[in-house]
Amino acid sequence: MFTPLTQASTLLPSAPVSAATATGVQTFVALAYIVAALLFIRALAGLSKHETAQQGNNAGIIGMTIALVATITLALTSDPARGVVVTAFLIAVAMLIGAMIGIWKARNVEMTGMPELIALLHSFVGIAAVLVGFNSYLAPDAQAEMLGGFHLGEVYLGVFIGAVTFTGSIVAYLKLSAKIKGAPLMLPGRHWLNLAALVVVLILMVVFIREGGVTPLATTMLIIMTVIALAFGVHLVAAIGGGDMPVVVSMLNSYSGWAAAAAGFMLNNDLLIITGALVGSSGAFLSYIMSKAMNRSFVSVILGGFGSDGAVTAGDEERGTHQETDAAEVTQMLKDAKRVMITPGYGMAVAQAQYPVADLTRKLRDQGVEVEFGIHPVAGRLPGHMNVLLAEAKVPYDIVKELDEINDDFGDVDVVLVIGANDTVNPAAEEPGSPIAGMPVLKVWNAHDVIVFKRSMATGYAGVQNPLFFKENTKMLFGDAKASVENIIAAL
Repeated sequence: MFTPLTQASTLLPSAPVSAATATGVQTFVALAYIVAALLFIRALAGLSKHETAQQGNNAGIIGMTIALVATITLALTSDPARGVVVTAFLIAVAMLIGAMIGIWKARNVEMTGMPELIALLHSFVGIAAVLVGFNSYLAPDAQAEMLGGFHLGEVYLGVFIGAVTFTGSIVAYLKLSAKIKGAPLMLPGRHWLNLAALVVVLILMVVFIREGGVTPLATTMLIIMTVIALAFGVHLVAAIGGGDMPVVVSMLNSYSGWAAAAAGFMLNNDLLIITGALVGSSGAFLSYIMSKAMNRSFVSVILGGFGSDGAVTAGDEERGTHQETDAAEVTQMLKDAKRVMITPGYGMAVAQAQYPVADLTRKLRDQGVEVEFGIHPVAGRLPGHMNVLLAEAKVPYDIVKELDEINDDFGDVDVVLVIGANDTVNPAAEEPGSPIAGMPVLKVWNAHDVIVFKRSMATGYAGVQNPLFFKENTKMLFGDAKASVENIIAAL
């Protein structure tokens, strides 16, 4: 399929690469890939803790730089017929386009937009795997032809995983960016539809591999499977509600890793296989951890989770009378407190209130008040979303606590500031029959006083009313979270 390009590129041939040079390049690339793989592992280890996250990022950057240099070197020397100039030009153009898009997005995206941006980036990995699969099928190299049916299996699975990742990530992006509603799509017999799609995909796979090469029937089977996989990806994520979106993001991260690993097999690139496997396995494990944090099985999330777009629905009416407060009253409560706990949520990210919250923390600590943060594993719409925001605002790592570390301490807390959190502090999780029943939550209601920073009385992303708002020790501070915190700082 690429014959015209190959013929045109021979107009700029390069000198033949000697056997010694080729061996040297292969040795360099192999060693570079080993070093890069070790650095990627070091990056994952570093990202597991606040204190070492920057070191982990640096290790990942260095590893990716080494991987790119090695891969480009291999590309420049592996096809003398095409010519170094043409190959270098094509690589430079692709990298320039990607760099321009990446730099533009990095400079413009807000931290509140990170969940949907990451979901969108996952879709790029998915479509890349699909394109690599079709290319590897239509224009196989000598090794692919030698592997025969095994290679065709690689192609088929790679295209399937990539297509599911592509459309699933797009739907996740649309949900997270509120371009479509977060309510789960409940088609009649949706589980049977999913099962039927997988059975058809398996049947097509058998026919595809039995054809043994590029034939009209095999090509038709591959195209039909791709269409089914694209639709399957849409339905898979559309059936998951807003309350489970943090798990969906980590799940799609895992899918993108397996898609990359599949592309590595098709391209015979060892580092891509290793990197994809690392991302796929770590993403799967993170999804498991997130599901455990919500007291839900990963399978139940995939088959259709709870949640809506946050609108009040039937049965979510208010459960009493709420009490309102103002910045002056909250300031006095904080002045009299000895221990304060702050539990942030996605609302803090939307209001970009992390910086004034950090300033408030410093002022309270300077006045001798003990301040800690309670972080729920699924706070925000991205795993670790709140931790990143607080680190960005220079909140000390040692006062940022996870749910398991502080959930038994709320009885000793004088004031809890719930800033933009909702579902993660909802006592309805302890009510049998509730859509979020069994989900571990921060038991902020056990504190002496609870102040909830919120714009309105609307439900959270899961669409479940929060009885916390109507408890006797809870007061609502309505308005923009950033402005409210700044008013408290001024009063202090």
